[in-house]
Amino acid sequence: MKNGQRRRIASKRAAVAGGAAIALVMTGITFQSANASEGTPGYTVKALTPVAAGKLSSSLSKDLGSRDTAGSYYDTKTKALVVNVLNGDAADTVRQAGGRAKVVTNSLSDLHAAAKTVSGTASSVAGTAWAIDPRTNKVVVTADRTVTGSALARLTDAVKDLGGKAELKRSAGEFKPFIAGGDAIEGSGGRCSLGFNVVKDGEPYFLTAGHCTSEITDWTDGQGNELGSNAGSEFPGHDYGLVKYASPDTPHPSEVDLYDGSTQKITGAGDATVGMEVSRSGSTTHVHDGTVTGLDATVNYGNGDVVNGLIQTDVCAEPGDSGGSLFSGSTAIGLTSGGSGDCTSGGETFFQPVPAALSAFGAEIG
Repeated sequence: MKNGQRRRIASKRAAVAGGAAIALVMTGITFQSANASEGTPGYTVKALTPVAAGKLSSSLSKDLGSRDTAGSYYDTKTKALVVNVLNGDAADTVRQAGGRAKVVTNSLSDLHAAAKTVSGTASSVAGTAWAIDPRTNKVVVTADRTVTGSALARLTDAVKDLGGKAELKRSAGEFKPFIAGGDAIEGSGGRCSLGFNVVKDGEPYFLTAGHCTSEITDWTDGQGNELGSNAGSEFPGHDYGLVKYASPDTPHPSEVDLYDGSTQKITGAGDATVGMEVSRSGSTTHVHDGTVTGLDATVNYGNGDVVNGLIQTDVCAEPGDSGGSLFSGSTAIGLTSGGSGDCTSGGETFFQPVPAALSAFGAEIG
């Protein structure tokens, strides 16, 4: 197939399949060891899929609360859910449910308090991001290359004051949202990507990034054909947008373009888990894989554009991948928000969780 034919086919899929759209980036995380309690006689650590681990994590979080636990993550080698615990009773609850209990020092309440303290400084410093890392049991604060001088000194002091609850990392890139294309959706002023097709009140819509819908109101596909208009948008704070298809007869299969002539069927949405293996699709860099490295991340893109509750990954992305799909198997996970780096040298990217977007708009995958 000629390149021109491939471009036309990929452009046509923008109206019917999920793509990916833009990228910001986070820095790598240095992991440290902690005392871990492996199996307990009479209990078996279950081998789980990433999605099943996410569901178990949500269930245990509700049962145990933030005082007895400090997050969890998925161990891809053993396919086990590892849950950080503060005491023996919590450890027994985790083991009974089939998870692996890991004894840590900092509770989730401690880490949330530390993150709130960090935000008091970092929210005024553009080019910063912070998230709780369950693998290190710390708040990881990242400063991009633009953070220097007195701003970097303030950030460094704030992290030091938290002792063993936080650590500071540097990113060689620059945190920023990009408007360009995935499986292209276009409008005056920019180009983004369709994330996932959804249904609301029996009618077809699609999700994309909020920083896209904050700039563009009416959308076309890559060939200039009318797609639809905005029905909802939030950015900053969160990063999601909802677009209603112009015609209810527009084909809107629940699929993601894999850029090899095939698509991935999407059957529902789910929560991310640290350690989960994920894929991202976008028109600039097509499909790339990686893992979830942090949850509930906050990114300060500058100019007052602070976004909360993001998924942090080591998946690369580039300008043109904004708003597009992050998925694990047939499960919709996130919408590309932004990051730094590229798919030649590598990088990190943040994603808006899909479940939060669906809840905000009263929509469902379909």
